[in-house]
Amino acid sequence: MKLQARPFFDAAGIPNDLAPIAVEPSPMLPGDWRSLRPVVDRGKCVKCAVCWLYCPVQCVIEKARWFDFDLATCKGCGICAAECPQRAIAMVEEAA
Repeated sequence: MKLQARPFFDAAGIPNDLAPIAVEPSPMLPGDWRSLRPVVDRGKCVKCAVCWLYCPVQCVIEKARWFDFDLATCKGCGICAAECPQRAIAMVEEAA
């Protein structure tokens, strides 16, 4: 029995050995499954940008006097709250 070699790439230039999830983007956003979300105490935020530096998905948005979060991309990991030197970020339970 002779094995046939198949091309490494298909006609679209996508490798043939990838799992289907790797070639089909999921429509699910982090906000669909996140259990905690960050809330900024605007009175405590001094715009030091530590939350921006540590955020693994770069969901921190700069406002005029404080930083806020893009909840469509935030995963709710809480790193921003843990690293904030002013303790201006609290992680609250996501509404059902």
